[in-house]
Amino acid sequence: MSCPENTPPVTVVGIGADGWAGLSGPARDALRAAEVVIGGGARQLGLLPRAEVAAERVAWPVPLRPAVPRLLAAHAGRRVAVLASGDPMFHGIGRALAEVLGPERLRVLPHPSSVAYACARLGWPVEDTATVTLVGRPLDTLTAALHDGRRLLVLSSGAATPGEVAALLRARGYGPSRLRVLEQLGHPDRERVLRGTAEEWPHPPGDPLNVVAVDCVRAPDAPRLGAVPGLPDTAYEHDGQLTKRHVRAATLAALAPAPGELLWDVGGGSGSIGVEWMRVHPACRAVTVERDPERAARIARNAAALGVPGLRVVRAAAPAGLAGLDTPDAVFVGGGLTAPGLLDACWAALRPGGRLVANTVTLESEALLADRYRRHGGELVRLAVAHAVPVGGFTGWRQAMPVTQWSVTKQETAG
Repeated sequence: MSCPENTPPVTVVGIGADGWAGLSGPARDALRAAEVVIGGGARQLGLLPRAEVAAERVAWPVPLRPAVPRLLAAHAGRRVAVLASGDPMFHGIGRALAEVLGPERLRVLPHPSSVAYACARLGWPVEDTATVTLVGRPLDTLTAALHDGRRLLVLSSGAATPGEVAALLRARGYGPSRLRVLEQLGHPDRERVLRGTAEEWPHPPGDPLNVVAVDCVRAPDAPRLGAVPGLPDTAYEHDGQLTKRHVRAATLAALAPAPGELLWDVGGGSGSIGVEWMRVHPACRAVTVERDPERAARIARNAAALGVPGLRVVRAAAPAGLAGLDTPDAVFVGGGLTAPGLLDACWAALRPGGRLVANTVTLESEALLADRYRRHGGELVRLAVAHAVPVGGFTGWRQAMPVTQWSVTKQETAG
């Protein structure tokens, strides 16, 4: 649903815990001139003095996002102002409004964000501080951001979030991490800071308006997970169907993920390719298609444990299970290559300029890849990895099964 073209501009006013007193002159003027003010419930709308703002006050319903077009359409033709917490364009309502109305029909008057306030209080440079929001997102999202020595700001979804963050840090081997919870940032009287470590977090749930600052410290016995593809095989729960570490790193290099792109991981196995595609950047998306129910469940567990709970798992056989999926930017086929029509369906679905990578260890599937290489070009390589193992009192090489990999970019069609 979209709003009518004649909808007048909507003013979005960022407001902080300091309320009316913290607003700029233009922000106050916009609220005074509004006929309708839409905000996040009685608490936020209550920050506006009745003597200054005479507009009708409307609270956003829950869930908020689907209600945006309907609510704006209901007040079409009136001067509408929307209240937002802090900076409306930073994990705020401004994004949804821009998508519905178009940026040109918005006037945004930002307030300092909670991140700006938190970094000011902590003395942390904003550009060196990572931010993870847990507002409307799974707690496991935080896992992918955990690296020893990193500074994180976690945008809380409520009073319980600090305790949940502490529990996750303990579970992921970051119990020694230092936590500070900054509540009611910017409020002249109610701002406070709670301190502790994840291992011994002593505080009960406090104010729901809080930001959690984390100085990440990895416990000595916790596994180290790097920021590039090629995580240790031990990071995954699997039944043997796992693209091994060195081949996985080469496969991700050929797939070449970029922010915002969508991957199809066909024949997911343990989900390692989809998981590591999504770990490259928070905007990367992936769909794993896996017919075996136990493996599909295992993929979901691996995705949550490694910080990408948004990995979509489709439990179906390919190519039938590919029907209706969004057009991919890249496709990886790690299993089922001999299924009739699978490679052709993946190739047909791939957008021009997209990449396809397929791995195999069998002669039958290798013949298929050689045929596609002749037809479509690309690169056909054989990856061989050997590991040093004890041989009596000495050391020798144990060769893993070689993997044949075909990678290709679909050419743009002539217009």
